[in-house]
Amino acid sequence: MRAALALLLLLAAARAEHRGKAYVRDKVCQEFKMLGKENFRTLTIISNSRKYSNATFEEIGHLVREIVSLAETCCAEGADPSCYDAGVRLPKKGSSPFPAHPGTAGCCAQEGLEQKLCLAALRHPPQQLPRYLQPSNEELCQAFKKDPKDFADRFLHEYASSYGQAPLPVLLGSTTTFLSMVSTCCISPAPTACFLKEKLERKTLSLLTLMSNRVCSRFMAYGKDKVTLSYLTSLAQKMPGASFEDLFPLAEDAAEVFSQCCDSLAEDCMQKKLSEHTAKACGALSARDERFADCCKGKNLLQNYFCISALPPAPSPNLPEAQKPAEGQLCGEEGARHAKRYLFELARRHTSIPDAFLGKLYDASEKLRGECCSAKDTPACLDSK
Repeated sequence: MRAALALLLLLAAARAEHRGKAYVRDKVCQEFKMLGKENFRTLTIISNSRKYSNATFEEIGHLVREIVSLAETCCAEGADPSCYDAGVRLPKKGSSPFPAHPGTAGCCAQEGLEQKLCLAALRHPPQQLPRYLQPSNEELCQAFKKDPKDFADRFLHEYASSYGQAPLPVLLGSTTTFLSMVSTCCISPAPTACFLKEKLERKTLSLLTLMSNRVCSRFMAYGKDKVTLSYLTSLAQKMPGASFEDLFPLAEDAAEVFSQCCDSLAEDCMQKKLSEHTAKACGALSARDERFADCCKGKNLLQNYFCISALPPAPSPNLPEAQKPAEGQLCGEEGARHAKRYLFELARRHTSIPDAFLGKLYDASEKLRGECCSAKDTPACLDSK
């Protein structure tokens, strides 16, 4: 078992740029000493529950015990560097404590650094639907009083695996405030009033966790270009009277926020950047639409963003048929932009079309451009498609 442990710690520190075993060891030990054993353990539960979102609580618990034990031993003052380095090799088949992953065999076929980086990059796909359902206040307190440590560990595992695409700082903040709420309110003489007050105080952070998990899952699955389209068509359906020039810059800005913050370790990246984006959207659109103006009245910009996101599509206006892009537009330098413009025009004319369908149309348009724009007879190719 010990042979695998340094590799597991390498996996826990996979975000670090690989600069050799000593660098990884020093980074992990620095974090262990700075955070302390319990905080390091908490972070290890969260990070590995995110990474292996389909793993059981028992698998994650086993993995965390081994990682923390190795850090405690090998980061102690005067510890032999070989305590860590000698373990950075593959475990024997069947001896690995980390959860099974279908890509492991492919990584094991590689050697040396490539093998370790391949293993470090493995992660389960995000869950389709969050499996964490918050119990009642009474059930929370009953479980907490029975075994506070086990309660906290199980909550961290279930919540982190359910919302694993949310940025790590957002997830850490949400889990920390939740556990603080439970530990405070379950010993309060007025638990009902306490829970009500605490839930109101963490409402914005709770919503940010749910929302960022959803948008970052989409960003990871579809990439920046398609997320830009999705945001654009969503705005077009909520505000079909707005022009492409009004909405496209906001869609690009939102996609840029997600590209910067979904994988960021900066403590307030998502909160700060999303608030700035909301201020831009409110400034650009409030005067044009009463519903947007109502959402933008609040002082909390994140709450305003949640309000805008929850707006249902507006009724489809009576507009002339959308004009398909011409050959020169579709195959020109801004062909992708013209394809987005056409789908924007479709979305504002048919505000109930699902986002997934518009996404399929965009995929088809990209395939069409790839096949026809480089063909010998582009017009004939486009006509045939």
